[in-house]
Amino acid sequence: MGVRQSFGLVMQPVTRDIAITVSDFALAMSAQNLFWGFLQPVAGALAVRMGFRPVMMAGAVFYAAGLLLFAFADGLLGVLLGAGALIGVALACTASAIALAVGSRAVSGGVRSLVLGAITATGSLGALLSAPLGQVLTTDYGWRAGVLGFLVLALGMLPAAWIAGRVDRLVLPAPAATDISAASPRAALAGAMRNLPFLVMTGAYFVCGMQLLFITTHLPSYLAICGMDPSLSASALAAIALFNVFGSLFFGWAGGHWPKLALLGGIYIARSLVLAWYFMLPPTPGTTIVFASLMGFLWLGVGPLVAGSVVEMFGLRWQAMIQGVAFMSHQLGSFLGAFGGGLLFDALSSYDLAWRLGVAMGLAAGIVQVAFTLLGPPPPAARPNPA
Repeated sequence: MGVRQSFGLVMQPVTRDIAITVSDFALAMSAQNLFWGFLQPVAGALAVRMGFRPVMMAGAVFYAAGLLLFAFADGLLGVLLGAGALIGVALACTASAIALAVGSRAVSGGVRSLVLGAITATGSLGALLSAPLGQVLTTDYGWRAGVLGFLVLALGMLPAAWIAGRVDRLVLPAPAATDISAASPRAALAGAMRNLPFLVMTGAYFVCGMQLLFITTHLPSYLAICGMDPSLSASALAAIALFNVFGSLFFGWAGGHWPKLALLGGIYIARSLVLAWYFMLPPTPGTTIVFASLMGFLWLGVGPLVAGSVVEMFGLRWQAMIQGVAFMSHQLGSFLGAFGGGLLFDALSSYDLAWRLGVAMGLAAGIVQVAFTLLGPPPPAARPNPA
């Protein structure tokens, strides 16, 4: 997760070196998120059928292959295939939905929300290493060296995937015949798509992805346009990663004490207000670090809340697949945030309209999520299905 959050650092040198536009680079990042999103339910279903270990191991290999192809790209096609398609496939097999499903099976229900927050937080620790490393290598030796540095870090996914695959040895209790966990994949998906609280959560998750990928893809470019020191981009991404550790742990803990869906809505509202505050002012190093810290705290705290909500609604067996459906919506939003932001910038030579749209949609999603959670029907609880 840390590596893929750091790709924005190489956008400016890549576009200069191989003569592609900002929207071309944003298209590759958008393709990555589309592959990730559309294949996430497939990877979740395969993990149930084949086991988590082979799915995660294959994803780690795809990740390394994608970074290698990206490092030697000499045009748009190489960037699209390497940083876009291959890494998108890899993320579907290794990243948040699969990792959280593994964690959900490995622990009991009483500590599950906190553990899911810890897993999400650990994903951000990677950015504390990959962002500074990528920035130093890119500045001193060029963007290709920066991507090869990411590749070295990504090789650590192979032993991690093998060890995490031990969860395949765990045997879940047999579900009741009426439990969605006993259903076929098609029936489980149909049940999820008839669940109104799940659909509202999934729609709000779309806006979440839009905001996050707009920031990670375009913040370094925005700071460069405003004449900020290039190192500020790496510092901002590192601040996001650091404070995301605290935010993920906090919201993981909070999800065990308060309604998860209401907390999700609160995150979207707070995030939108912070986004509006920052882009209304001329950027400075101080406001940029404060912005990154606040956004970091609100960054991936949604992960344990969404994963925990899916377990509460549908149980453990099909968690990775059903959570993958919600994540597909998130990634469609990511496509809009990354590629749409690039298109608007190329057309207007400004990010003003892009961030205004992001703020408006984020406020709307958060308000609807909170209102529905407090005033709408409670989500039906799944039958107990502990690890």
